[in-house]
Amino acid sequence: MPETGTDLAHDAHGQMIRCGAIVSEAIEALGGRMDDVVRTRMFIVDPADADDVGRAHRTIFGSAAPASTMVVVAGLLDPAWRVEIEVQAVVGSGNRVGA
Repeated sequence: MPETGTDLAHDAHGQMIRCGAIVSEAIEALGGRMDDVVRTRMFIVDPADADDVGRAHRTIFGSAAPASTMVVVAGLLDPAWRVEIEVQAVVGSGNRVGA
């Protein structure tokens, strides 16, 4: 569920870190791990946030390093959102990074 109000970080880095936690929870609920993620698409509303979002992406995914794309968009559903992420994962493939 999207977050609003006081639960929402005001900076792009903080929002991206929260997105990563939401993604991790969803993948784990399916029996997977973050290294099952093969592709991400990040949508940002301010090009100045690109470095912060990229840094957060590296923190979230580490050595798994999925293929990724970052796109600047005119807006997201909630004007308070600075970043949104779309994730593709292959859960249960047996193909683990570092395993």
